[in-house]
Amino acid sequence: MILLQQQFSLKQFNTFGIETFAEYFTELHSANDINEIATLPYKKYILGGGSNILLCTNINGIVIHNAIKGITITKEDTKYVWLNVMAGEIWHDLVLYTIDKGWGGLENLALIPGTVGAAPIQNIGAYGAEVKNVIDSVCCWHWEEKKWITLSNSDCHFGYRDSIFKNSLKDKTLVCSVVFKLKKQPDFNITYNILGNELKNRAIKELSVKAIADAVIHIRTQKLPNPKEIGNAGSFFKNPTIALSQYIALQKQFSDIPHYPIDTDHVKIPAGWLIEQCGFKGYITGHTGVHKNQALVLVNYGNATGYEIIELAEKICSTIKNKFGILLEMEVQVWK
Repeated sequence: MILLQQQFSLKQFNTFGIETFAEYFTELHSANDINEIATLPYKKYILGGGSNILLCTNINGIVIHNAIKGITITKEDTKYVWLNVMAGEIWHDLVLYTIDKGWGGLENLALIPGTVGAAPIQNIGAYGAEVKNVIDSVCCWHWEEKKWITLSNSDCHFGYRDSIFKNSLKDKTLVCSVVFKLKKQPDFNITYNILGNELKNRAIKELSVKAIADAVIHIRTQKLPNPKEIGNAGSFFKNPTIALSQYIALQKQFSDIPHYPIDTDHVKIPAGWLIEQCGFKGYITGHTGVHKNQALVLVNYGNATGYEIIELAEKICSTIKNKFGILLEMEVQVWK
């Protein structure tokens, strides 16, 4: 039986540390609890680790904190292991678990905050890897159809920080578990320069999933602020993809503009570089600002509201649009 709490503070349930209240709040500890919640006549909001949301107002409806835990091997052969992981598991704990086993696929995604349930929704990625490359299937409860559904990898329509869960299934499902297909003989992805350089600095003689994860953890610790010390949600903006022709035109004016090829006609531009070029790195306004070490990260200096952070984000987007003709998209999900 679920415990339903009223006028519940969400400050400890979002990494920005913003104080808003849920009309109703409950925690899921079992898939069986969903049947009871499904009968409640309130709009439903799903909350995992709260590391990719920005709360702007009090929430009218029920906020459901998914805390269902469990990791089981469902199948394995000589090359792969299929791991069924419940949505409430902490993402980094899962990464450490797979590294301890020597299984490959998640090592580049170490220290990403949040829970497993958010991983397919956001198609989380870092240092040249995306979680879509190791997801086999996703099990969800469909609120409208009142039934369990299982989506294959292709069903999820994964894109850059995108999936079906942010589009046609937005607000219609609750992710209960994810099946990951991991390699017993890992391939190593060290294409990102910063990761390759860190491994060289460590004088790694033999690559392993642990060596890569340790390097990623060190890089993230150095670059990104700890949400326990200063409120933030990690990278606030997506790296924009633009046409190669637009990049070539920009290069004539900004000769040092960095890029990563996507295909023959498109490149990706680091959003952090664009933000720095517009003078926002370390910028402070009121109770919010841009982190001094990582321009992609907007921070709460203690008493910021969600709307203050949105106002800063919009100012950054407008400035970059005017200077470069590039439109930034927010990676963080806004509740308002």
